[in-house]
Amino acid sequence: MSEADHRLSQYRARVFAERDNLLDAFPDAREQQHRVLADLLDFNAGTEFGRAHDFGRIRTMDEFRKAVPVADYAALSPWIERMANGDRNVLTADDPAVYFTSSGSTGAHKKIPVTPRFMKTTFFPFYYAAWAPLAEHFPDVLTAPDRVLNLKHDPLSAPPTTASGHAHVGASQVDFGTKFGEPLSAEPGTAAPWATLPVPVAADDHLEKTYLRLRLAVEHDVRCVIGINPAMVAALPYQLTQWWPRILEEVHDGTLGGVRHRSPNPARAAELSRLAEYAGTVRPSLVWPNMRVIFCWTTGLASLYLPRLREQFGAGVTLLPAPVAASEGPVGVALDRHRTAGSLVVTASAYEFVDADLDLGPDVATLDQHELEPGRDYHVVFSHVGGLYRYAVGDVVHVVDRVGGVPRVEYAGRATRSDFAGERLRDVQVIRALAAASGGTGLEVGNAACRVTDPAGGTRRYDFAVATRSPWHPTEVDRFAALLDAGLASRSEGYRSARDTGALGAPRVLPVDTDAFARDWQETVSRGVRPTQVKDRLFRQDPQLWRQLTGEEGK
Repeated sequence: MSEADHRLSQYRARVFAERDNLLDAFPDAREQQHRVLADLLDFNAGTEFGRAHDFGRIRTMDEFRKAVPVADYAALSPWIERMANGDRNVLTADDPAVYFTSSGSTGAHKKIPVTPRFMKTTFFPFYYAAWAPLAEHFPDVLTAPDRVLNLKHDPLSAPPTTASGHAHVGASQVDFGTKFGEPLSAEPGTAAPWATLPVPVAADDHLEKTYLRLRLAVEHDVRCVIGINPAMVAALPYQLTQWWPRILEEVHDGTLGGVRHRSPNPARAAELSRLAEYAGTVRPSLVWPNMRVIFCWTTGLASLYLPRLREQFGAGVTLLPAPVAASEGPVGVALDRHRTAGSLVVTASAYEFVDADLDLGPDVATLDQHELEPGRDYHVVFSHVGGLYRYAVGDVVHVVDRVGGVPRVEYAGRATRSDFAGERLRDVQVIRALAAASGGTGLEVGNAACRVTDPAGGTRRYDFAVATRSPWHPTEVDRFAALLDAGLASRSEGYRSARDTGALGAPRVLPVDTDAFARDWQETVSRGVRPTQVKDRLFRQDPQLWRQLTGEEGK
């Protein structure tokens, strides 16, 4: 057996073992949650936070609730900043090895402390298990490093650091093998020829790095695309079209970013040119005819465009859902081929939940995992050994069903609301209304965004930018808007009341072309934002962002 085959065998064994461990924990989920709580209390009892909140005396979740208020990042940030500046034993008994970055609601980058103990007990078990459906049902994509195009992999040779000298980077930019002694932890695709770019490129020139990786990948048998963030996957067909002449020229000449890279490949360039000319367009399925699977989040706004997007990657391509997780920690992980949902990772954190229609606050009443009802939406609050205690991560999940007695959840959007007239609209309410309007009219929605406008002499209303695949007749636009209005009213009592009292007018629907959101994504990345952080955003009140998307002036 070759070294590569031996490593793959070890990797598969680890992935399946971690999945089996999670499944084995399900029948005893309540006790597992108690063990997680007891472990984090015991391990961190001597920290400043632990002493301040009397961790040494807490034995039950009810006692924990009384001692520790529900907190968001802003509430914990003073403690975290002290750690980032070099203070020890503040939130955690072991020192952070790195800080994950995550975009905050204000656009500022959070510093998420990542400790060795957190990685061992919370992160790695769920992380390995997340790849089990891919390894089990699509084993061929893992047999060669160039069969996976991992869009989120972006290593940095000189990462930014905190004041204490610890790297402050995205999770996809950390070498887990070196940093945490987990040599099997490298994600699929991270050993591909394009994983570490062989030509010079500025660290913040993310658009050029995206091009260079795509240029290299067109000469290989890619069978799987990993995006996690689905907006990155949605941008790929547009990028192929925009960069096609440059790609063909560089493949023909053997250059990469204008630099000699390998022998010229005129045969491949001619083949790609013929395929595109015959089809009349450029699609991923033409470039990579053996494509089998896309791994990314499949809910939220992506649920509107992924069915059609999948067709561009090939007939029969499977969508596998990425975990329901944030930089701060995991929530759910798909252990089978369910298209949207993953089982609660009961061994990772002590979880609490709050009805999504309620406001979060320090003393809000919470539910345990066994109290959740299928078909309902909930705020997520979790506590883990890495130093986040009763942490409101800002995500809402929808409970799909239960497997082995454990809730299976899907991501249902951010917890933030759009509220200008008491409507209190959440992401998922709007997305469900858009889906219902699409189904009621037969009109496809490629993506959508909205804002509240206050027309001169008029009533506030919601404007919706909706990407369309073909022109909509004015009567179709009106019908879609009426169904959207009704759908919002049926899903939000606040919206219905605002419409009934005249505080909000009827929504306006603005069809935009099918590439509008891809251009918007491309423009944002060109300004230096990492692709992993350019996500689908439903509510776009910022005039500049609205103008970038639609060409209309913001108000």
